[in-house]
Amino acid sequence: MENNIRIGYGYDAHRLKSGRKCILCGVEVPCGFGPDGHSDADVPLHALMDALLGALALGDIGKYFPDTDEKWRGASSAEMLKAVNGLVREHGYALGNADITIVMQSPRLSGYITEMRERVASALDAEVSAISVKATTEENMGFTGDGTGISSTAAVLLIRR
Repeated sequence: MENNIRIGYGYDAHRLKSGRKCILCGVEVPCGFGPDGHSDADVPLHALMDALLGALALGDIGKYFPDTDEKWRGASSAEMLKAVNGLVREHGYALGNADITIVMQSPRLSGYITEMRERVASALDAEVSAISVKATTEENMGFTGDGTGISSTAAVLLIRR
């Protein structure tokens, strides 16, 4: 029996590094630091890609975009997300909805949430109403709270087309 719906969950975390651009959900957030990584290190989009791939039991983003491959150095995670969405469609599914949570102490992200939702929706060819982006802190606890890191989770519902 084929599944008409699939649910996926993703998680990602990166160190924060001074002088790096802070790209979150495809939006550059002005501050003096950003996630460190091989690509643009867009942590919430990495979590979202893992959720999409996990929903279809296709592995994780390291399988498709390994950090050992120079062609992905500095790559746009939004473009990588479009490629993952292509795999979702190839397997006969479409996004029902996505729920993303970004965890970092600073900067405050509330002024960027609308644009983040729009960018994610555009990359997934989805309605903005199907995309939730939330931001929270861990109240100075752990690596996200002490400002040395960022983490993100994502959950998705895929529907057979």
